[in-house]
Amino acid sequence: MPVSRHLRKVIAAVLIPFATAVVVGLVMLWPGSAPGHERTGVGFDRQTEQARVASVQRVDCKDVNVAVVPPTGDTSTPEGREAVNSQQGQCKKAKIEITSGKDMGRVFTEVIQPDASRQLEQGQEVVVAYAPDAPRDLQYAVIDVNRSFPMTLLAGIFALAVVLVGRMRGVMALVALVISFAVLTLFILPAILAGSNPLIVAVVGASAIMLVALYLCHGLTARTSVAVLGTLISLLLIGLLGSLYIGWAHLSGNTDDNTGLIHGLYPHIDMSGLLLAGVIIGSLGVLDDVTVTQTSAVWELHQADPKMGPRALYRAGIRIGRDHIASVVNTLVLAYAGAALPLLLLFSIAQSSVGTVANSELVAEEIVRTLIGSIGLVASVPVTTALAALVVSSDRPAAGGDGGTERGGGVPGGLGAPRTAGDGTAEATGRRNEGVSGALGRGGKGRRRKK
Repeated sequence: MPVSRHLRKVIAAVLIPFATAVVVGLVMLWPGSAPGHERTGVGFDRQTEQARVASVQRVDCKDVNVAVVPPTGDTSTPEGREAVNSQQGQCKKAKIEITSGKDMGRVFTEVIQPDASRQLEQGQEVVVAYAPDAPRDLQYAVIDVNRSFPMTLLAGIFALAVVLVGRMRGVMALVALVISFAVLTLFILPAILAGSNPLIVAVVGASAIMLVALYLCHGLTARTSVAVLGTLISLLLIGLLGSLYIGWAHLSGNTDDNTGLIHGLYPHIDMSGLLLAGVIIGSLGVLDDVTVTQTSAVWELHQADPKMGPRALYRAGIRIGRDHIASVVNTLVLAYAGAALPLLLLFSIAQSSVGTVANSELVAEEIVRTLIGSIGLVASVPVTTALAALVVSSDRPAAGGDGGTERGGGVPGGLGAPRTAGDGTAEATGRRNEGVSGALGRGGKGRRRKK
């Protein structure tokens, strides 16, 4: 539904400075590339190569001496039981051939215990870690399986499904997804590693993603602009609450091996700021969904009944939003719970109380992340609905040069007051009289035939 030129000017006056500020922020904070460092060989910070399982041979675990049983034979400790179990049953002795890098063609041996979670098969593609300072026979070790083909195939199926169902909108959504990933990998991550404030980087990067994704997928319209404003206000609220509660709860953001490795390699990075940046970026995707849905709902309500004022539109839109809130908040909480399920299992095994679990920093981070994101989602519904109701109800198409307005247009047959545009009252009245006369004439002929 088109809007007036005046309303377009008002929206542009708000969004153009915002978009300009985002572009300026991207230029000023652009890092170029992530700063280099000397590899530590720990966790993800390892040199890796591609390899293939050349052959697999079954051997007795005792023959490969994979573990040493305690001299006393004590199996009361986990270490003792593991050592005993490792020498029982059939192990696998795999020959691994390096297929990339300077040692391409080199073969080394890997022993797989029967209770290992990853079992290798002949011909399987694997990823190996390289430790140049280790003895030659121990320089390479299998650390993962090469999943490039199934992952690529799944991505292709996803893209095909999106295009088949969404058609051109689906294509635009995929383009927006690629741009969002590019902003994340080329700007947000390198800028944080270069020492820029994670919060500022996250706000600028999330704003750029929001502008590109929303306008590319939904068009350069007033409806999309209202969704952008609603998303921006909600992101600002999330940033303020996150900054307040992360500091108040003394969350350091350094809670596991990965964050510890990042802090060790780049001590200048503000880890609590990195946590807040994650909260903002993680909330953006769901916020886009909520704000676009609410704006579209209000627009469609107005189109169905143009007589509805801003209050009636808000009340009708907020009823739709309440259902959306219930489903989205539940989805967000379950998504975080599913991601932290192994951690929750560990606390359950330890028989820790709910209060103890929630008070630990590792879980408290997830709770704060979930609740702050949910508050932003809940707030986005009334904010976006109110903005949409005010904008769409205040729109008044201009009279005169744009084709004029029409009074009494709702009367059946167009028998209301004449047009105010300069097309001639007599001409309009003549056309109506001619139409009425024709209808009466046809009716008279019909009655004569009946006789």
